[in-house]
Amino acid sequence: MQLDRFDRALMQTLQREGRITNSELAARINLSESACLRRVRALEAEGLIEGYAAVLNQQKAGCGVNVFVSITLERQERADLAAFEQAVRKVPEVMECYLMSGEYDYLLRVVVADTADFERVHSRHLTSLPHVARVHSSFALRTVQKSRELPVR
Repeated sequence: MQLDRFDRALMQTLQREGRITNSELAARINLSESACLRRVRALEAEGLIEGYAAVLNQQKAGCGVNVFVSITLERQERADLAAFEQAVRKVPEVMECYLMSGEYDYLLRVVVADTADFERVHSRHLTSLPHVARVHSSFALRTVQKSRELPVR
């Protein structure tokens, strides 16, 4: 799909204001309401817009601590990777999981209430994941930059 300036403006605005009405969005982008709605639906159909969600305040939701966890597996065979990935998706505290290049196999962002809560997640979930050889955890002291908006070019 070729994106033009209207599509990029729609995506930028919707990233910031997902609950904006179609009429407000159309006025802001300088399109008719029908053209705006047609373009938004096309962006959704193409998968550029995956969905809409409320952004919760992590601290007020009771999980204000971010822990970055590096996982090394025993082996890097396809079946082992698949088993780990299937299991890690079931841990609700894991917000993000990335297969990495470099010295460890996966990087996870885990959210917890405090260190005792992390100890629970660590002992009940992380060390029980299939084929885990090593777990290394680093607690974030403060969030300096956190953006939910992708650069739209």
